[in-house]
Amino acid sequence: MQHSLLCRGIAIFFLVFTACKEEKKTVALPQPEVKVVTAVQRTLPVYTEYVGQTLGEADIEIQSRVDGWITGIYFKEGDRVAQGQLLYTIDDLPIQNRVDQAEARLAQANTQKVRTKSELDRVEPLAAMKALSQRDLDAALANYKASSSEVDAAAAALRNARLELDYSRIKAPISGIIGISKKLVGDYVGRMNTGAPLNTISSTKDIRVRFSISEDEYLKFARREINKDHKILEVEPISVQLILSDGSLYELPGTIHLANRQVDAATGSLLIQAVFPNPSGLLRPGQYVKARFQTELLKEAVLVPQQAVNQMQNVYQVFVVGADNTLAPRLVKTGKRVGSNWVITEGLKSGERIAVMGNAMLKPGTPVKTAEMNWNYDSTSR
Repeated sequence: MQHSLLCRGIAIFFLVFTACKEEKKTVALPQPEVKVVTAVQRTLPVYTEYVGQTLGEADIEIQSRVDGWITGIYFKEGDRVAQGQLLYTIDDLPIQNRVDQAEARLAQANTQKVRTKSELDRVEPLAAMKALSQRDLDAALANYKASSSEVDAAAAALRNARLELDYSRIKAPISGIIGISKKLVGDYVGRMNTGAPLNTISSTKDIRVRFSISEDEYLKFARREINKDHKILEVEPISVQLILSDGSLYELPGTIHLANRQVDAATGSLLIQAVFPNPSGLLRPGQYVKARFQTELLKEAVLVPQQAVNQMQNVYQVFVVGADNTLAPRLVKTGKRVGSNWVITEGLKSGERIAVMGNAMLKPGTPVKTAEMNWNYDSTSR
């Protein structure tokens, strides 16, 4: 009886063990899902952005050319003014006194000139008749010339005094937007270069944008304009886009206008100026902006999104998804980072599928379930 029960128990255990073993054989782990992208090949314009600052078409500082107290201000700060419009008046009483003195001196000089001319007219015929000596004639002629010079000097002094009187009325040298006045009515101002400017007027019909490029970039641009015979080529003006501080794109393109005559020895950079039309008046001097223009054209460049490339110090690696949906690591060499994408110069061909690794635990050779990920490789040339 005991032997029979023992045999039956062994048989049951064997059946259960065999069933569990068969169940383990039939259970398979789920394949991890990995997003993949397909490397593409494109002729790619490369755009570079440079931080710059806006300036007016002309930014003219208003300075006083005479000494005195400001007696009047005839504009609204921050408003537009026209060329020739009266801006400031300066106390002109001392200058008017100098004008009166100069007029009196000129009158005296003219009277003296008339007197000496009359004396010369009297002496000349008498000297011709030998009634007076040559010395008398020479003295009369010298007196007349001296009085004529005195008239010229007095007239010049009067013109200078009247010019200073005109300087006491400061007028707008150009049309544009005037800033906030540094001096108010009753403040004393000095001549040019003896103090801060009274104000600044900016012409904003066009706006200048200045930014710096590196010396290496300058050499790259300059060589494009020189042919194999070392002659300067006629090239089309470079079109420039302007990105405002809020990230929006300014509606009108500009052009490169000039480059500074020398590279800054302290920074190794070259100052560049672009000009943008500003018919709406949206742009004003002093804004921080980004100037953006095409700096290079990459032909048949292989592109992948940045998140598909793993960087370990100076080593770059991608995971290629094979035909059997297994992962294989591959070292690649990267070129420029354009927008949100990498340019791959070596190690990858167009059409190969690359895994965007979201799970660092995946190992090479792991079979995966793939899902295509959408990515905008055309955004690099926006």
